[in-house]
Amino acid sequence: MNIDAVQKTLDDRREPAFRLAQAKRAFYVELQGGWENLSTFPKALREALEEQVPWDSLKAVTVQSSKRGDTDKVLFSCADGQLIEAVLMRSRSGRNTVCVSSQAGCPMGCSFCATGAQGFKRNLTADEIVEQVIFFARRLKAEGAHVTNVVFMGMGEPFNNYDSVMQAVRMLNDPDGFGLGARHITVSTCGIVPGIKKMADEDMQVNLAISLHSADDRVRTQIMPVNKAYPLNALMDALDEYTAKTNRKVMFEYLLLEDVNDSDSAAHELAELLGHNARLYQVNLIKYHDTGKFKASGQDTRDRFMQILRDRGIPVTFRVSFGEDIKAACGQLAGLAGNKKDEEE
Repeated sequence: MNIDAVQKTLDDRREPAFRLAQAKRAFYVELQGGWENLSTFPKALREALEEQVPWDSLKAVTVQSSKRGDTDKVLFSCADGQLIEAVLMRSRSGRNTVCVSSQAGCPMGCSFCATGAQGFKRNLTADEIVEQVIFFARRLKAEGAHVTNVVFMGMGEPFNNYDSVMQAVRMLNDPDGFGLGARHITVSTCGIVPGIKKMADEDMQVNLAISLHSADDRVRTQIMPVNKAYPLNALMDALDEYTAKTNRKVMFEYLLLEDVNDSDSAAHELAELLGHNARLYQVNLIKYHDTGKFKASGQDTRDRFMQILRDRGIPVTFRVSFGEDIKAACGQLAGLAGNKKDEEE
């Protein structure tokens, strides 16, 4: 829902101020499906809004579910025809995490990521970002469940769309709106230093994740072109400043790529890079999900890499993969039409 457009229509019709609050409550809290459901609005007003302001700016083109039933991926069409994807992950612990996109496409060109291969189309608006969450919230409500977490780890680089991302975070966090706690929201960046510094000054306890994938400048530059602009020394200085200001943990995402960044020496380099701040730095190892360019590290390599970090005092976990069979896992989102249509909305 485009709240600004709603406000304009209400103002043009000289409606009382409380109408906007009613519309926002119906959309973000009650999770209603359309203007026709707002029984508190006069019929003429509902009809005018239906004509002038679409209830949803995103249209679900396809919905795919994994064989395990723990992952749903949706291909959305924006009002201008741009295609984006979002994912719902249901964990055994009861967490329902929505992975949202912040851009249509991505300009960063990380070599392991399918989104980057599509190039950059445009930034998403805050409304378009939030609507990805609302879509899944409605589905979960029908199941007697709710969204517990939101991660900005879908298509795009969030800090290249900083203002809209932060506006979306505030909309999701609004106690009079969707009401999701800030600590249940995570923003992941490939290492945009100015964005990290700006987020350090935000008045919200939102989690920060860094897509790192190598502690060696040469290797990181090969797989992540962003490292040319913001090499590891600049990135780590910004993160040390971030933790000093916020005293909040930082999660480092590390995709294990066979014969690229998974050697014993690579593990020791990573421990060396993070060891000075191990209290607030944590590594999340990730399985590589096939995008055609690399091979995933084997189980033995993964276990050895993890053990080296633990022996060096670095907190480390291994991320459970969701939705690999429907190309919904880390690095696989591409926003392409023609996906297998398991279900249509």
